[in-house]
Amino acid sequence: MKKVLVSGGCGYIGSHTIVDLINNGFKVVSVDNHINSNSKVLKRIEKITGKKVKNYKIDLCNEKKLQKVFLENKDIVGIIHFAALKSVGESVEKPLWYFKNNLNSTLNLLQAAKTHKVRNFIFSSSCTVYGNAEKLPVTEETPWLKAESPYGLTKQMGEEIIESFAKANPKHNSILLRYFNPGGAHDSKLMGEAPNVALNLVPVITEQAIGKRKSIMVFGDDYDTRDGSCVRDYIHVMDLANAHTKAIQNLVKKKNKTNCEAYNLGIGEGATVLEVIKAFEKVSGKKLNYKIGPRREGDVVAIYSNYKKAKKQLKWKPKRNIEDIMLSAWEWEKVRSKKK
Repeated sequence: MKKVLVSGGCGYIGSHTIVDLINNGFKVVSVDNHINSNSKVLKRIEKITGKKVKNYKIDLCNEKKLQKVFLENKDIVGIIHFAALKSVGESVEKPLWYFKNNLNSTLNLLQAAKTHKVRNFIFSSSCTVYGNAEKLPVTEETPWLKAESPYGLTKQMGEEIIESFAKANPKHNSILLRYFNPGGAHDSKLMGEAPNVALNLVPVITEQAIGKRKSIMVFGDDYDTRDGSCVRDYIHVMDLANAHTKAIQNLVKKKNKTNCEAYNLGIGEGATVLEVIKAFEKVSGKKLNYKIGPRREGDVVAIYSNYKKAKKQLKWKPKRNIEDIMLSAWEWEKVRSKKK
């Protein structure tokens, strides 16, 4: 069994990826300082998989403490790097914090990979690298425009850092996974998105439906879209998790064409904010209370993916749609609300 280090392993996407990795025969060690996650997720992972996962509660920006992880786990064959601050709005308010955290953590992990000869690196990137793309759907060759937020800029810079590292270190292999808007929860109903403060649309919707918040704010209804609200490509978190497993398998089996490849991960179609609200109302039977507000700084008008490259080279494709996402998120919300 090959061992993979997952940074941000107690987070939403990281925890689902750990489950998928274990189910596909990998051993996993996690690094997560719980800045926006909870250690309880480790028990949920164990309940789903029957395997205990060790987590190192350290800050990746602390290079000395990070070295200890690699010294204690000399059989790591790959790194999947999720750990990052990820709120668009917060990044606009606190740009220096985002640059310091997201870039230094990536630099330290790459340095550790080089020092300890860990040859395979998967980076959690984002569709935000494309900015306000002029042509949709975006492909991996779509030219980048100016990032709409400091968060998006850290993803652009992160990719460029990894590409430069790959050029200078031809024995190291990297995959950049640009994913769109993850949502939904694990089929077991034991695990899903559980942020300390919900900022993404899907958990905001489920929290309003369960009574945790009075209303939902739709940021703008005057965009040039079908109904005036922003368009996003929503992908189920279990589909997204499986793409990371397929990416690390691709590198471990030396099937990569070059030592640094980028892949889009989405379902290939867009849904507006208002359409997502309607999809939730349909599958849940609950009427949502939402209000239209002003546009939010940092938001891209519309973005959705072409994922043909991932389908062809990684043998990956999404299996679930927006209604599957909303239904599984709602089932998880009901479970997690009872636990509190």
